[in-house]
Amino acid sequence: MTDIPVLTSERLTLRGADARDVDALAQFYASDRSAFVGGPLTRDLAWRQLATEIGHWTLKGFGRWIVTETATGATIGMVGLWAPEGWPEPEIGWDLFDGFEGKGYATEAAQTARAYAYDILGWSTAISLVAPGNEGSARVALRLGARLSGEFTHAKLGHLHIYRHPAPDELVNGGAEAYA
Repeated sequence: MTDIPVLTSERLTLRGADARDVDALAQFYASDRSAFVGGPLTRDLAWRQLATEIGHWTLKGFGRWIVTETATGATIGMVGLWAPEGWPEPEIGWDLFDGFEGKGYATEAAQTARAYAYDILGWSTAISLVAPGNEGSARVALRLGARLSGEFTHAKLGHLHIYRHPAPDELVNGGAEAYA
């Protein structure tokens, strides 16, 4: 089992997923908010998705974190690094749970994850895949400095837009303080 690092930003804590997250993930995947990421799903399939998220860390040595508000402990989503079999390139992805959009959380957590990918894992590039019509995620990608650079068709998720993130040397603040 890979030790999953805990990362922090100004307002957020990114930690490894575990059994306490089943209810929050099941609620997210039961909602229409999950439509752009393979949902809605039944509770048992949401549990399997959580197992996939945890297993990704073991298979790849990186993955997505559960994101919580540091001040309240509220679970607000999943953000992080993703590169399963068949993916075009390593990705930075984000899923915010209902009620937490519009606060800059996805951008803040994704910046923290990207800093980890670049500074600790040594990635030289990253993408984010955004489904057509998912304007919120497209705005987050643009706020992160990513630019539309291509398309990818996934067997289950269908047509996706590829947003390419700036390379590490193009960023003004790499954010190494996120995991100091």
